Amino acid sequence: MTGDVVNLRQFRKQKARTEKDKHAEQNRISFGRTKVEKDLTRALNDKAGKAHEQGRREKTPDESDDRS
Repeated sequence: MTGDVVNLRQFRKQKARTEKDKHAEQNRISFGRTKVEKDLTRALNDKAGKAHEQGRREKTPDESDDRS
């Protein structure tokens, strides 16, 4: 019925190391890209934005925003 004895100081340190490693991994993913990869992502986002804008309907002068 007795549980394992845990040293809380060591547990806290291990937890802090784990959190630090997770944060470092996220930063590697976010900031560890080359300039070419960043430029490619920016170009793809711009292209997708333009394609989205091209699909937008234009309002004719007889259409009004006021429907009261």
